[in-house]
Amino acid sequence: MKKVLIVLLMAFIIIQFFPIDKTNPTTNQGMDFLKIKNTPEPIAKIIRNSCYDCHSNETKYPAYSYIQPAGWLLKNHIDEGRKELNFSTFAIYEPKRQVHKLDEAAEYVEQKKMPLESYTLGHSDAKLSDEQRKQLINYFRMVQKQIQETNRL
Repeated sequence: MKKVLIVLLMAFIIIQFFPIDKTNPTTNQGMDFLKIKNTPEPIAKIIRNSCYDCHSNETKYPAYSYIQPAGWLLKNHIDEGRKELNFSTFAIYEPKRQVHKLDEAAEYVEQKKMPLESYTLGHSDAKLSDEQRKQLINYFRMVQKQIQETNRL
């Protein structure tokens, strides 16, 4: 038993030498969802607090990201989140894709799939009240409708 613990401790120490890359991609404010849609500040604050760490190029890495394997899991989660929806590059999406992404975002917020419970455990300010959920859903739906009308989708 003692040997197993020593091996596990050594493995834990060794994996600390393989940190994640915490460099955020360059942001262009002209492509950011909050800027291009002129999002009202109260809604923008909710989106920044509850969505931007995983769904933008403005991730703020917490202290536990320096400890492996937690950092690896976190980095994978962030990469997947950006792949699904990246608010920092929203302007490059085709209008049809923008509509689809906003529809998904509204659905996930409504079904309480977002923000993830695992995220809100460590980030209590990201937890959404029922009122905040309604505000986000209504905002995403409103912007979705504007895009559809503007582009005749």
